Amino acid sequence: MEPIHLAVPGVQSLQPYQPGKPIETLQWEYDIGKVVKLASNENPLGPSSLAIAAMRSSLDDIARYPDGNGHDLKQRLGGHLGVEPECITLGNGSNDILEFAARAFVNPGESVMFSAHAFAVYPLVTQAIGAHAQVIPVYEWSHDLKAMAAAVTEKTRLVFIANPNNPTGTWLDAGSLTEFMETVPDNVIVVVDEAYNEYVVEAQYPHCHTWADRYSNLIVTRTFSKAYGLAGIRVGYSVSSPQIADLLNRVRQPFNVNSIALAGASAALKDEAHIVHSRALNRQGLLDLAGAFDGLGLQWIDSVANFIAVDMGQPAAPLYEALLRQGVIVRPVANYGMPDFLRVTVGLAEENEIFIKALQTVLNA
Repeated sequence: MEPIHLAVPGVQSLQPYQPGKPIETLQWEYDIGKVVKLASNENPLGPSSLAIAAMRSSLDDIARYPDGNGHDLKQRLGGHLGVEPECITLGNGSNDILEFAARAFVNPGESVMFSAHAFAVYPLVTQAIGAHAQVIPVYEWSHDLKAMAAAVTEKTRLVFIANPNNPTGTWLDAGSLTEFMETVPDNVIVVVDEAYNEYVVEAQYPHCHTWADRYSNLIVTRTFSKAYGLAGIRVGYSVSSPQIADLLNRVRQPFNVNSIALAGASAALKDEAHIVHSRALNRQGLLDLAGAFDGLGLQWIDSVANFIAVDMGQPAAPLYEALLRQGVIVRPVANYGMPDFLRVTVGLAEENEIFIKALQTVLNA
């Protein structure tokens, strides 16, 4: 018997997550020396020097298992966020916690709700556990929370909301999310995915970790992979009620966050200046990229994250390939139902300029 027939139904038809093309792969495929990667929403400044020093120091104890409870990081996060450490669950990236939520609260045949054009991991975890996906159309490229609330049924067990959303970069204000939380039954778990929250400067943006004591069905997920520049060590976390955190920890694998990640994340929280610098660089980069798109006559989606989605007005895949040959990696998002769009991560000023010139070359070819 073929192995695929031994797998559970959800896995048999599952398509694995496709990450951005690595720099080394492009260099090998096209024999290109200089490559600019603006595909994976990484911080172009990299991590804080404090985090780097802490990670190097942690190597001295690398023969030991990490602290399976992540005590020091939880304590530091608790102080940083103003929440009790028992409200925090640690993950191997925040993706880990998205899966914990699905495994802990959703049975096969029940429903998981999320928006169209939302993070690709939501449908992946839904299908893997044999649940039904309730995909709600967007309103002006953003979550339509009124439609989502109206679509909740007795089978809906979990709702994923990305704020800001990836790949559109759109965001939801405090009033809209409050209304949604007040409308949704408290037996439906709501995950607000705030992976890009550190980049947001809008006054009405809700940092929902402060709501955990108000809504017993709320889980807020975050990551050190984006603004903190620690994507390579994979560490994220959630804030929820202690009761929800206890349930998430029941499905968490032992030692899921390694020693280097624990040390780097703890130290990164001490360097607020690095986040301020990263946020300012990102804001200027968004303005520069949007201005360039305007000059080229291209439409784009207003973003508060560290990337911007641009409508190429034609199938984007050939343009993506042409940019690769120019030594520039961006992200086509046809798998998000946006076949004419490219998602471009904000890079350093010189990287953004290289991309803009490459795009001009490709469009004029």
